[in-house]
Amino acid sequence: MKETATVGTAAAYVPVDADFKLKDNAGDITIDTNFASQSFWKDVFIRYFRKTSAVIGLILIILISIMAVVGPGMNDYTYSGQELSQKNFAPRVKWLEKFGIMDGSETMKTTTGSMEINYYKDKGLDDLYYWFGSDNFGRDIWTRTWSGARVSLIIAIAAAIIDMLIGMSYGLISGYFGGKVDMIMQRILEIANGIPRLVIVTLLLLILQPGMLTIIFALMLTEWVGMSRIARAEMLKLKEQEFVLASRTLGAGSFFIIFKEVLPNIIGPIITQVMFSIPTAIFTEAFLSFVGLGIPVPQCSLGSLISEGFNSFTTHPYQIIPPISNE
Repeated sequence: MKETATVGTAAAYVPVDADFKLKDNAGDITIDTNFASQSFWKDVFIRYFRKTSAVIGLILIILISIMAVVGPGMNDYTYSGQELSQKNFAPRVKWLEKFGIMDGSETMKTTTGSMEINYYKDKGLDDLYYWFGSDNFGRDIWTRTWSGARVSLIIAIAAAIIDMLIGMSYGLISGYFGGKVDMIMQRILEIANGIPRLVIVTLLLLILQPGMLTIIFALMLTEWVGMSRIARAEMLKLKEQEFVLASRTLGAGSFFIIFKEVLPNIIGPIITQVMFSIPTAIFTEAFLSFVGLGIPVPQCSLGSLISEGFNSFTTHPYQIIPPISNE
């Protein structure tokens, strides 16, 4: 009987406001509002600048690009101007020669031993300064180095952009339509990839007039294969996704889906491949210039400068160091 009364009494009890107390749980909730509110690109920048090696690489790339633009105009020399009476001068910098560094002197090794020479003092040219030295034709290596870097960067960027457009479009179209279209396009791709790229580039440069446009055209014909394969693989992965099906259901055309729906979702791999294609184009151009099939004289590129400096590497090593450092 007591238990029943207890139960009945408890059931009849009506809670009042004094029985409740608000709990302040703001400190218990651990939602990272800062991370949730930041955009995608902000997160990219935060992750990128946390890596010291990536930041150092970016600084060097920016510095080289700036010097390629302003470097040739920082003195009175030109990339083709010759002064045979001032050939093979060692580097000399006005504010560094006071410390015994880059003061125009170099050590020459001969059959009888080593000797230190300074052509600036021997010829009474105390007011003359070659910051990177001069080559065996009396041309300023500083001006030629940054002029060559400008040519190499123009070739690399132009070839990378053209290859991105061709390879990306080819791969996206092939992967989207599939079937016979994909089969035919991939067989063409395999034929193009089966011919060694260096053979194609060399034959083109032998047939056409050597120059910057010829090198860009040759790279355009050979460097788009890797880009197309990445674009095709990404298309095959995404073309059956729900957002593509929704666009197709709403009446969107094939090329709208390819370039407006799928392309923005694969921009990451595309950018990564472009970053790899730029140094590939630079190395290809440097190799062609090194073997004499690149930029014609009196123009210069990093490859032609390395080729010229290689001939005098044992006697004047300073002539090959600047172009190799930029390469």
